Amino acid sequence: MERTVLVGLQFDGTHFAGWQRQPQGRTVQGAFEAVLARLCGSPVVAHAAGRTDAGVHALGMAVSATVPARWTPDALGRALNALLPSDCWVQQVVETRSGFHARKCATARTYEYRVGTDPASRSPFRRPYEWALGRGLDLAQLHRAAELLPGRHDFRTLAVQTGGRRNCRCQVREARWAARACGGGLRFEITADRFLHHMVRMLVGTMMQIAQARRPVEDLALLLEGDGAVRASPPAPAEGLYFVRAEYPPHWFPDPASAT
Repeated sequence: MERTVLVGLQFDGTHFAGWQRQPQGRTVQGAFEAVLARLCGSPVVAHAAGRTDAGVHALGMAVSATVPARWTPDALGRALNALLPSDCWVQQVVETRSGFHARKCATARTYEYRVGTDPASRSPFRRPYEWALGRGLDLAQLHRAAELLPGRHDFRTLAVQTGGRRNCRCQVREARWAARACGGGLRFEITADRFLHHMVRMLVGTMMQIAQARRPVEDLALLLEGDGAVRASPPAPAEGLYFVRAEYPPHWFPDPASAT
């Protein structure tokens, strides 16, 4: 007998080469699956709601796996936290119905990007976890840019490695900038049904140049229209990006409260 579970995983991406397992390099998936294999006595494949790049962090990465039924959610959570490396932590484990897949079943995902605008952002205790810009930005321009994002757009010009992908359209539900607590800069939060590779970082990089009067806000509107004559700005650094959460329909959970 087996059970499928959804694990809420936090990790500091500083010393990982991203989520996805690779032949070389330390990855979150590799570390997580190694612990699962030890607990279950055989290899277990873990699926994440998003494939984060090197240096990207997670506050609530959704990870699914199928484990022996003897592992109750509470017991599995305790065992994972006892064995996972110190830069990973399981915040919760909930049971799901058979066939659940963290990536394929997600209806929305939320990312956050943190920018430090004060001199203290260059502190060694903050620099690995935000874009240590260290100077002020035009917040009104950032609000104007973010207001363009909700809706369905083709993000081909705001992503990389799209290759021959025909569908680069994403439905953005919310996008907003806000001040962080204690004067520690700004945070950008965006929720969409899907994200392309480097999409959030390229959005932030472009909006940063808009907020510094290096390009007009109208450029972002043209990029969202797929105007090939306009190029996005370089992507924002990876260390400021966080995967926050994924959302799922309640029918995947025996306890509907687990879907929230």
